[in-house]
Amino acid sequence: MKYLLVLAIVLAVFWYWRANRRGDASREGPAGAAPKSPPGAATRQPQDMVQCPVCLVHLPRTDALPGPGGRLYCCAEHRLRAGS
Repeated sequence: MKYLLVLAIVLAVFWYWRANRRGDASREGPAGAAPKSPPGAATRQPQDMVQCPVCLVHLPRTDALPGPGGRLYCCAEHRLRAGS
């Protein structure tokens, strides 16, 4: 009799786990649908990345500082170091 009780508990836990798992999948939407993105993410575009010639750090082109010879640097210190 105790084995029957253990089997019933195991089946109940399995059923509960499967029911919750299926509920999560239905909230995400149909299979193959694109995941929802955070607000404002749809307007962001990939940015060009450039590399600082002094420290070799990659950074977005919009954050880089122009220096001599058209090179782009990560900070003013590296721009000055390259100029001398």
